[in-house]
Amino acid sequence: MSGGLLVAGTTSDAGKSVVTAGICRWLARQGVKVAPFKAQNMSLNSFVTREGAEIGRAQAMQAQACRIEPTALMNPVLLKPGGEQSSQVVLLGRPVGEMSARGYHGGRQQRLLGTVLDSLAELRRTYDVVICEGAGSPAEINLRRTDIVNMGIARGARLPVLVVGDIDRGGVFASFFGTLALLAPEDQELVAGFLVNKFRGDVSLLEPGLDMLRGLTGRRTYGVLPFRHGLGIDEEDGLRVSLRGAVRESAVAPPVGEDVLRVAVCAIPLMSNFTDVDALAAEPGVVVRFVDRPEELADADLVIVPGTRGTVRALEWLRARGLADALVRRAARQRPVLGICGGFQILGEHIDDEVESRAGAVPGLGLLPVRVRFAPEKTLARPAGRALGEPVEGYEIHHGVASVEGGEPFLDGCRSGQTWGTHWHGSLESDRFRRAFLREVAAAAGRRFVPAPDTSFAALREEQLDRLGDLIEQHADTDALWRLIESGAPQGLPFIPPGAPA
Repeated sequence: MSGGLLVAGTTSDAGKSVVTAGICRWLARQGVKVAPFKAQNMSLNSFVTREGAEIGRAQAMQAQACRIEPTALMNPVLLKPGGEQSSQVVLLGRPVGEMSARGYHGGRQQRLLGTVLDSLAELRRTYDVVICEGAGSPAEINLRRTDIVNMGIARGARLPVLVVGDIDRGGVFASFFGTLALLAPEDQELVAGFLVNKFRGDVSLLEPGLDMLRGLTGRRTYGVLPFRHGLGIDEEDGLRVSLRGAVRESAVAPPVGEDVLRVAVCAIPLMSNFTDVDALAAEPGVVVRFVDRPEELADADLVIVPGTRGTVRALEWLRARGLADALVRRAARQRPVLGICGGFQILGEHIDDEVESRAGAVPGLGLLPVRVRFAPEKTLARPAGRALGEPVEGYEIHHGVASVEGGEPFLDGCRSGQTWGTHWHGSLESDRFRRAFLREVAAAAGRRFVPAPDTSFAALREEQLDRLGDLIEQHADTDALWRLIESGAPQGLPFIPPGAPA
């Protein structure tokens, strides 16, 4: 078998990432050598590959669904927003500069089409099948001229297109029809059909509408996926603990100890890699919530200041909200605080930033004996070591260079009392280290909390990916999907007016 497919959506968050991962896992279970691909991703949630390239975390998880290692080819263009008007452009895993949205869509994006198509072609030479994910909607008529992630890549690589719609939002038939009707004839001929996502209820009640949609468009529906809680993989952006639903809504053992452990995560601006806390939420008896007010820290046993694309901006936000003072009081009382990446930098004594914010010298919260200088070069690494007597590994994505001038060593950062800081993302996914850390937190907080001895975060991820594969296998027409991937869009699909504006 050989071929490819582009999974597009009627809107952002229609379920493209989940459907792509599900198709990848279904194919991998059939013994197909499959890889994911997203030409351009806009996200603050990123990952570092083994070769030291930065890509979107969704593509890293889709690679896991394929049971392969992620590479830069799977996400050649990553945009990391730094504010309302500009983003850092990461090309083939390496940052190449900051650019405004107008500048990017005004010409730079189209010039990247060759790089994108070359990356896809190399993947297709290596793998039997490549499942591509679009972005937003393919019917963004104001952006079609420079599009390199939806119909631009589909037309350039002659990929059949499956359009996913979220029926839980309502209006899915209008969304399907309208998406198709706003595409040019050359684009419409690649749109093979539709996939309904998040359906609740009796499918037989939906079937007359699907028949009418086929009559109107000449295109079939390849499946109706039921609504399932907790099926999200690592999100591009948003404030959702992606594994929490999967764990809380399944048959999970109650807390091992007598107490639960409450974790508050400061919802700072431009938060990045908030998936760092997923592994905590996967622990029975650990309650994770995002907070933005100082009084919400009062009953927390652990407060986390997470990563951010704007360290100085986040620090200003913490001070304006009163959270900075609450963190200082908390640290003085020896109540646990953990800073990760940008959060680690915020907890230090001094920040010198002429790169990210260009704010120059800025005092930090002074909770850790650390001074931070922002360097033009980004650190991208996959460190491993030991902490609290246990093995641990993670990944680093930062411009800030930390000089540690005291405290106890902790994951290349430091610890002072019950305040901890590190640049390592993903460290809490190391099961033995996570349990050791939670025991320290529980002791400091005076909680009779005991970590479960057998929670495996990697196993939970695999279970989640298998559930996605099950959705496709059980609720999509896999024979038709197989033909579509292998042979391309059916010939003679009708044009639906009016088409794209001139």
